Amino acid sequence: MSQKTPRVSLGYQEAYLLDPRGPGSSLRLDTPAWVTWLAEATTTRFAYPVFDPAHGYIVGYMTVRKERRQRGGTYWTAYRRCGRTVRKVYLGHAATLTYTRLTAIAQAFREASGAAQRTP
Repeated sequence: MSQKTPRVSLGYQEAYLLDPRGPGSSLRLDTPAWVTWLAEATTTRFAYPVFDPAHGYIVGYMTVRKERRQRGGTYWTAYRRCGRTVRKVYLGHAATLTYTRLTAIAQAFREASGAAQRTP
């Protein structure tokens, strides 16, 4: 993952985006500024932490990318390596990228990764 990739930092019941393009600034998720940032043409990806509550720490990151549709328009997709497979989850338009939804997708990736490690 590049040093230039914006990264989400988790807090208690909230999350903030840390963008290296604007040092010293952070955006709170689920705010109008967050949706505006997602809609910008220069915004193409960010990293979201996969937190393991059983151990109390971040076990990795999922990459969330803006992709173009063949018929026009953009949508967001999350990617994470689980074992030997890269898994992909469709997220939809910028308005659907909420803290709750991203956390649920990260948890699903964590569970899939744990299942991939248990199978031979």
